[in-house]
Amino acid sequence: MYFQHSDSDSLVPVRLDAIDLEIIRTLKRDGRTPFSQIAQRLGVSTGMIRQRYQRLLREGVLQVVAVTNPLLLGFSTMAMIGIKVEGAKLQEVAERIAALEEVIYLVLTAGAYDLFAEVVFRDNAHLLDFLTTRLRTIEGIRETETFMYLKIVKEIYSWPDIRDNG
Repeated sequence: MYFQHSDSDSLVPVRLDAIDLEIIRTLKRDGRTPFSQIAQRLGVSTGMIRQRYQRLLREGVLQVVAVTNPLLLGFSTMAMIGIKVEGAKLQEVAERIAALEEVIYLVLTAGAYDLFAEVVFRDNAHLLDFLTTRLRTIEGIRETETFMYLKIVKEIYSWPDIRDNG
């Protein structure tokens, strides 16, 4: 069973069958695999694979994006920032942080920090400016701690193999 977000931000179960799972597995290995090749392997029509693919996109199970390497695009500084927020302002603060272009990943967490933001910068001066003039000026932020990336050891954009959820 996989889940999609509803309008109220709660998760709604999405039923996936063996064909859906094989489409996902195949595209995880190579996102440019032609629908005709997937269809031939599964013994179904190309149109069926296209329809299933569109449904997986529409239901939020699948996303198609170009993944870039920030270091090759001129960003030399990457970090994770732990953020503590005052009381009931969590969602409001999260929305303001999410709007900042340097933030590439933002999660609400349980534990010592309320939020973790992954961020990229041109250099350390850009990071300093971000922290002092943009992030820490957001009302409701109580405390931040920055964890600088020295070396990325593993970075993947696929999940472990998925199993049939029928």
